[in-house]
Amino acid sequence: MKNFGRSIGVYVLVFVAVLSLSMLFRNMGTNADYKEIKFSQFASHLEAGDYEKVSINERELTGVKSNGDTEIAYSPSALEINWLENTILFPMIDEHKIELDSDPPKSEYSLINLLPTILMVIAMGFLFYFMMSQGGNKQAFQFGKNRARLYKSDAKSITFDDVAGLEEEKVELSEIVDFLKNPIKYDKLGARIPKGVLLVGQPGTGKTYISRATAGEAGVPFFTISGSDFVEMFVGVGASRVRDLFSEAKKNAPCIVFIDEIDAVGRRRGAGLGGGNDEREQTLNQLLVEMDGFDGNLGIIILAATNRPDVLDPALLRPGRFDRQIVIGMPDIKGREELFRLYTKNKPLAEDVSPEILAKRTPGFSPADIENLINEAALLTARRNGTKIRMDEIEEATTKVMAGPQKKSRVISDAERKLTAYHEAGHAIVMRATPDADPVHQITIIPRGMAGGFTMWLPEEDRFFETKGHMINTIKHLLGGRVAEELKLEDISTGASNDLERATGIARQMITKYGFSEKLGPVSFSSNDEVFLGRDFSTRQNFSEEVAAEVDHEIKRLLEECYAETRRILQENDAAFERVAQALLLVETLDGDQFERLFTGEIDPEGIKQEVEEELRNIESRNKEEAAESKRIEEQKMKELEEQMKKLQEQARQNANDPFGGDNNDQDFPDFRRPTDKRQPKTSEAPEEATDDQGRDDQEN
Repeated sequence: MKNFGRSIGVYVLVFVAVLSLSMLFRNMGTNADYKEIKFSQFASHLEAGDYEKVSINERELTGVKSNGDTEIAYSPSALEINWLENTILFPMIDEHKIELDSDPPKSEYSLINLLPTILMVIAMGFLFYFMMSQGGNKQAFQFGKNRARLYKSDAKSITFDDVAGLEEEKVELSEIVDFLKNPIKYDKLGARIPKGVLLVGQPGTGKTYISRATAGEAGVPFFTISGSDFVEMFVGVGASRVRDLFSEAKKNAPCIVFIDEIDAVGRRRGAGLGGGNDEREQTLNQLLVEMDGFDGNLGIIILAATNRPDVLDPALLRPGRFDRQIVIGMPDIKGREELFRLYTKNKPLAEDVSPEILAKRTPGFSPADIENLINEAALLTARRNGTKIRMDEIEEATTKVMAGPQKKSRVISDAERKLTAYHEAGHAIVMRATPDADPVHQITIIPRGMAGGFTMWLPEEDRFFETKGHMINTIKHLLGGRVAEELKLEDISTGASNDLERATGIARQMITKYGFSEKLGPVSFSSNDEVFLGRDFSTRQNFSEEVAAEVDHEIKRLLEECYAETRRILQENDAAFERVAQALLLVETLDGDQFERLFTGEIDPEGIKQEVEEELRNIESRNKEEAAESKRIEEQKMKELEEQMKKLQEQARQNANDPFGGDNNDQDFPDFRRPTDKRQPKTSEAPEEATDDQGRDDQEN
């Protein structure tokens, strides 16, 4: 900002200097000894014979008197000059009373008059150019330049060895790597490598990462750009950037061009209200031409990533452009285990940390979630000044990633604590008492994020399909909190609003989308979810009002049946329900093992309280021991560093006192002043003559 202000000041000074020179030249080229008068006065003086010479230049009239004084007048119109010439001037010229001097100006005078204008135009041109070349303004003339970043392959490039949990995807992309390394092999067979590969997957699954690994594995340049970088408010800029991008890629071929979030520029054409001639569609048209036009792009592989393949234009997905689509899904239990091993490779872990257990406890986690989880655990370890990441930190980090940080400082009344305890206990009891339900992992009444408490359950195995029975069990779990409030508090609260919303959504999907209703039959009533406003006006409901009423009736019936079944489960397990709620009021958080023992009656709430207090004392003791060990290690390192510094200082003092001698000095600090000195270190077997000779050699040197 300072440099920009300094540059502006210089330009202003240059402009003022040029303006001053222009005024100076103008004054030099103009006679300053004159007097401006009105046209009527000039006519009077002319008629009175005051002028010896008169000059007329367009509408400028100049009169010179006998004493040398000059007067100038300007005529408002050419008619007045004609009148002056015909009535006064020409008769006086005929009588030889006055001399007309209206010759054109000399060339030097004309150049001087034009010079200020020329200088002003040149100065303004240079000023505009330099201002446009400063800071971010230097891109003012580079709208059509692409904004892709180029990464050259080097030793630090990531490869497929750095990618975990995507084995099949790496096999698919390995063909592209092999083509970029050995294109002749494919040419001999007449095979055509895919021009484009579309990576489809949810956010955080590693689409960008595996693209960079593909470029690093192939050892070729890697261009990366976002789809939104093509689109601008100026018409034609996006298409120009596409042309420039492929022009740069051709210069660096073979290479890989990666377009992230391609749905920003590749959406279906003609779908909105704005027509088909907007800037985004022109950009898409140019992209289609570059990917599969007459010129061709030999040696250029296009990789693109999106999590909305349904909105892309069909012309973009046809063979010849994006020939292959690779789905990057969520990692399974084996993939999560590999990811945990990868992200904890350079981190100190305690002995109780197991990647196998962590993989089982994190179903549905993406690679980005797992990396964030490990990082949060490391931050929690640093917060307590620990030296190793323990399972406690990873458990807390998992809960923090899923539900947010704890809010222990929030002031909560006893009535709200009791309501939350019974609410969460109701969720947990219904889960435990429902057949084939997922086991309860944790229950807490400590606020986290937007929730006043939560109950966490973890699937025992990865589930890729939902069954009717499992979806009904999920509705019962969600209704457990509302039913618990009604049974124990004889009142209901707004805390179950999210539970009711989720339960209603599941019931609606069961009836309208999956055909789970016996009354309506295996029919899907859900319309395709259109994402363009222009198509919303053309779509209509694909079933009648009578069917819509039946759908609403079926949804209500299903929810009421689940509500009644949930009420029965809590009434049958009232004793366990009460034990869990009281334990939550005492310790606030229960893990899966503690909940199981409370449910079976193996332990009572007071026993849980004693166990938790004992566990807290053990954790505090371990933290103190680890902190003391960490402090001891730091002190030991500081002591060793001080000893090394003292040793170096002592050696420096010895060198200062005896710069040419000292066996230890010669060994620790070689004598760089004598590069040809080949003296061997002294030993007990060395003859004395050799020592004396060496001493004489030193003196001679």
